[in-house]
Amino acid sequence: MDERTRTEIEAAAFRRLVQHLRERTDVQNIDLMNLAGFCRNCLSKWYRAAAEERGEALSDPEARELVYGMPYDEWKARHQK
Repeated sequence: MDERTRTEIEAAAFRRLVQHLRERTDVQNIDLMNLAGFCRNCLSKWYRAAAEERGEALSDPEARELVYGMPYDEWKARHQK
């Protein structure tokens, strides 16, 4: 597998993971942390860090919105127990 294909597959898998987490609002971040050792916030921080490594400016709130599909405060109000 060439590097470009691998990157495209990894990107598709990442997008599917983000979509899955957006759909599973019943799963709380604390549950993810306890079971998997990471949560939506971790994922958004990794996204921001990857952007910064490539010279792209991205704030924590912007990265969270990309992962949550809405502003974080809105997601908390709707879904956080």
